[in-house]
Amino acid sequence: MRFTLFATDALFFSLIFVAIGYFVYASKREHLRAPWREVTKNSLAMAAATVLASFLIIAILDSIHFFPRLEQVDGDQGQVHYASEVISMFDLLAGPVREQVEKTYSAPFAIHAFSKETIELEDGSSVRDYPRLQYGGAHLTDVRERAPDVTRRALGGVIGALIAWFCGVSMMLIWVGRKTACGYRAHLFAMLRNENRGPARTLLVATASIAVVIGVCAALAPYYHIFGTDKVGTDVLYQSLKSIRTGLIIGTLTTLVMLPFAILLGVSAGYFRGWIDDVIQYLYTTLSSIPGVLLIASAALLLEVYMSKHADEFTSLVARADLRLLALCVILGITSWTGLCRLLRGETMKLREIDFVEAARAFGVGHTTIIVRHMVPNIMHIVMISIVLDFSGLVLAEAVLSYINIGVDPSMESWGNMINSARLELAREPIVWWSLLAALAFMFVLVLAANLFADAVRDAFDPRLRVIS
Repeated sequence: MRFTLFATDALFFSLIFVAIGYFVYASKREHLRAPWREVTKNSLAMAAATVLASFLIIAILDSIHFFPRLEQVDGDQGQVHYASEVISMFDLLAGPVREQVEKTYSAPFAIHAFSKETIELEDGSSVRDYPRLQYGGAHLTDVRERAPDVTRRALGGVIGALIAWFCGVSMMLIWVGRKTACGYRAHLFAMLRNENRGPARTLLVATASIAVVIGVCAALAPYYHIFGTDKVGTDVLYQSLKSIRTGLIIGTLTTLVMLPFAILLGVSAGYFRGWIDDVIQYLYTTLSSIPGVLLIASAALLLEVYMSKHADEFTSLVARADLRLLALCVILGITSWTGLCRLLRGETMKLREIDFVEAARAFGVGHTTIIVRHMVPNIMHIVMISIVLDFSGLVLAEAVLSYINIGVDPSMESWGNMINSARLELAREPIVWWSLLAALAFMFVLVLAANLFADAVRDAFDPRLRVIS
């Protein structure tokens, strides 16, 4: 295989490394470590973090792109050829599900197509009936075998997942026991009795639940379409999982674009005041008065014109879709920094009048030093709270924008594109409901987990709540 790196992949991995660097930096400083310690004591927050971590792992695997190597043909000895299609590591792991494409719609766990077709019989006659699917339930000879087969395979997936989960937990407890000079059984009983009054039991339940879901899906997906198929026969479960990367990139890279504008302009307006404050206020007030949808639509139109005139610059449809996703992140970031900028401006104006800032100015300390050493560290709790609170809003924004056809590229898997495609089929009789339900279910789980984790981070980093507690 020959690896390739898209722009969104590079920025996504860079953001992950920055987050890891921040946590390493925070672990060495008590004033930063204390709030995160409070977050880890919140059982609900740690369960949400476990769900977010599972989504993040899927997004990371889906961000490792490469050109697969083709098999050698006789006469091409020594020459290596690669496919023109770019796939990800997640595509490689989900190979059977990705490659099992039906003709058109099929319901969840169905073994027959959703619509009737003309079927040619062996005697030459034809009949209108529901044909068997090419992959879904193809191993069955009778539809009555489906229920016991699904039950048997699901139970096998549950048992295998619990065994793998138990082995993982045991290895972790053995490693922790060696580090703390305590035995395996002592740590196990301490977790079960909740002696440390931490989130240990919640984490055990959360990881076990996620392992069971993965085990059941891994056991059933190669034989059935768990969430059915869409109009072109693609597995809906595969689409939903592929959409995780799109949602996370929209939520994270947009924040990366937004933060420099918000911090630089907000702090500058609140600290320097005067004409600088007037100019920055005029800028974000003017930008806020323009409907964001119009700005995004116009920028998307300009991008479409550029890509149509420079089509030879894109080696594949995936590269074209990646550029549009990056452009959408930039556009959303440019249009969404105004709210945080207002908050930082007000907080900086308050900090400017505090004694230690006035003392620094009286001793002749430069403005840049005051801003970097005194202002920015004291507003980071607002930045941290805004990041985690805005994440879910950005994920939902992608769905809304794709719904009105100005979001990500139609060829890219996203929950917004799934909802946009599903709405056209709600008037069918019977209704094709599974694509819409799958997109809403995955989006609901991600947004709910992000909001629960954001609430815990807000409570831990808010200085007023820490003083009250």
